Amino acid sequence: MMTKVGYLPDETSSFVGRRAELTRLHTALTTRRMTTLIGPGGVGKTRLALRAARAAADRYTDGAWWADLSPLPDDGLLLPTVSDAVGLADHTLRMPVEALCEWLGDKHLLLVLDSAEHLRGPCSHLLAEILTTSTGLTVLVTSRQPLGTRGEYVVAVPPLPVDGAPDALQLFADRLRAADPRAGLDAPDDEAAAAEICRRLEGIPLAIELAAAGIGRHSVAQLAARIGSRFDARGAGLGAHGRSGVLSLAPGFGAPGPGAPGGDGADGADGADGGGGEGGGPGTARLDLLADATVWPRRHRTLRTAIGWSHELCTPLERLLWARLTPLRTDFDEEVAREVCAGGPLTPDEVDRALQGLVAQSVVQRDGDRYRMLDTLREYGRMWLTELGEARAAADRHARSFLDLARRAHDGWTGPDQVSWYHKVSDTHLDLCAALEHLLAHDVAGAQEMAGRVGFFWACCGHLSEARNYARRALDAGPVDGPHRTRLQWVLGVAALLQGDFATAEKHGALCTAGALYDRDDEGMLGAAYLSGLTQLMTGEPAAALEAAGRVLRMAESVPADSAHRLRCRLITVFALTALGRLTESEAAATALRRACERGGEYWTRSYADYQLALIALLQGRPAASAAHARSMLAGKHRLRDSFGIALGLDMLAAAIAAQGAGAQAARVYGTGHAYWRMVGHPQRGTPELGPVRERCELQARAAVGDEAYQRAFERGQSDNVEVGLAAALRTELQL
Repeated sequence: MMTKVGYLPDETSSFVGRRAELTRLHTALTTRRMTTLIGPGGVGKTRLALRAARAAADRYTDGAWWADLSPLPDDGLLLPTVSDAVGLADHTLRMPVEALCEWLGDKHLLLVLDSAEHLRGPCSHLLAEILTTSTGLTVLVTSRQPLGTRGEYVVAVPPLPVDGAPDALQLFADRLRAADPRAGLDAPDDEAAAAEICRRLEGIPLAIELAAAGIGRHSVAQLAARIGSRFDARGAGLGAHGRSGVLSLAPGFGAPGPGAPGGDGADGADGADGGGGEGGGPGTARLDLLADATVWPRRHRTLRTAIGWSHELCTPLERLLWARLTPLRTDFDEEVAREVCAGGPLTPDEVDRALQGLVAQSVVQRDGDRYRMLDTLREYGRMWLTELGEARAAADRHARSFLDLARRAHDGWTGPDQVSWYHKVSDTHLDLCAALEHLLAHDVAGAQEMAGRVGFFWACCGHLSEARNYARRALDAGPVDGPHRTRLQWVLGVAALLQGDFATAEKHGALCTAGALYDRDDEGMLGAAYLSGLTQLMTGEPAAALEAAGRVLRMAESVPADSAHRLRCRLITVFALTALGRLTESEAAATALRRACERGGEYWTRSYADYQLALIALLQGRPAASAAHARSMLAGKHRLRDSFGIALGLDMLAAAIAAQGAGAQAARVYGTGHAYWRMVGHPQRGTPELGPVRERCELQARAAVGDEAYQRAFERGQSDNVEVGLAAALRTELQL
């Protein structure tokens, strides 16, 4: 959800109680620069942080921004995740932490890092850096333990009160009605039974929500009795029966045996004997590691028991699906669930049925056609996946699924679904990275194919460092030939080019060309011509770019006209003709290219054709036409979330507006463009011929309104929320 400035997730269910905690957080966020909410999993830290951040957002000029760290398996993607969260898509060769510190340096904002317990050391180090350099930054963290950062103010989050306050009972009733609007605590003794459930669950919100989800199969009184029997017996543990729970989930087995988690005997949540993982020791249940053992260990055991009881209510296939869903890092749809989880007794149809069962049990949350699992419940499922001996098989299925997604996205780049594929690749970024890591370790050929296919999307989405890193690692992992090698070289070259590393881009353009020629790969030749031609354009050699692109287009006549490779190579011709001053030819070529893109539903190349048409019109003294083309470009780039392209388009639009005499409006658009340039970490960029045009039009704008008025309008555009500034720029009427 967009706040006035910034981004916070939506609240998808009612918020209950917490007045004292919210008051304390209000004071902390006003007086402290770093506050950490601590408590065991399921106690409500995330919801409390979200409510407090939403209440505080308007006090920060640059808003409140949210980074969910729970999907990160380690600190490898910590910096990119935090950078994405605050709107930074750095296109430079700087160290990522340096770019982030500079981006935050003059901002007054609230940054929320959710679920940081597994990255305490790296988070502490990162926050120490950015809090030192960014004096207007306030940080709110949720974690099961303090991070130990200097100046950290720790707020312990207790469970909801169960005696003398209605909060826990209200939560139970709310979740009951959310599952079934006709449900309520209307029968005699229902309210007393619900109060007993909340007392047994010691006010832990997640435990209460899981219990309320079980009402569909029991009355409130029956639920209270069943929970009571489980909790009275929970000291028994698993003992020698621990492996029986594995059989309850394994393919081909039926209901669990006595004494197993999910069975009719001992505590259904204590996990398996033997423990494991950091901090565990002999005899430590794996789920003891869900939180610091020193933080409410009794209540933490209550949560484990509640999760286990919820697990018990699931059918065997629902339990199996619960376990198999855990490799997913991001929200998913039914198609992804089938791809990642189907196998054995879990047929695709059974996956659909089991998924709806998990939604009914509140194990999985549904938002439209998307699904997600809370991290605490994912950890429980992950433990069972390991106990089943399925962890490797599940990771293999996950990697195959996202390799297939990369193939389909690559094939669907030119066509009516381009934008949706672009967004799907962007939204599943963490799953794609996880799949690549697995493939690099277990299937090098698959990793090499995937890194090449997904690299163009990442380069265009702003994930330049990841694109370059994975392409390099894939090349270094083993021998690779043919189109996969050419694509990897191409990704490395394009990422380097967008980062301003022209020497590396030139090198990989030559390698692409040589490889494609050797393989007689026409698509590879077109890609190489695009990379080499764009490098030549950026280094002031348009004649060489034009000659090479024309030659390759003639050589690769067998490649369809609507191929992404061919369209991008034609774009080089348009750019080169403009740079050479052959504007009539360039306009005709750009118009034809735009029509070809429009017929195929292609937005990325089309938007750059619009950019060239805007530049040509401006050079020909037609600023109104230039502004119309620039707005068309911006609309396309906005659909693709291409911050670099938006920055270019805003500069072009500002120049066109200035050429029409609207100095203040041009200054504001220039200011918004400057904000986007900062977002990608560059000063103003573009092909060499743009610089003089931009400078001349900026002088026109200053002359039209005077330096003081120009500066005021520029600063307004620069300080606007970029979405607000872009929306203002896209309005068609001139305010002369």
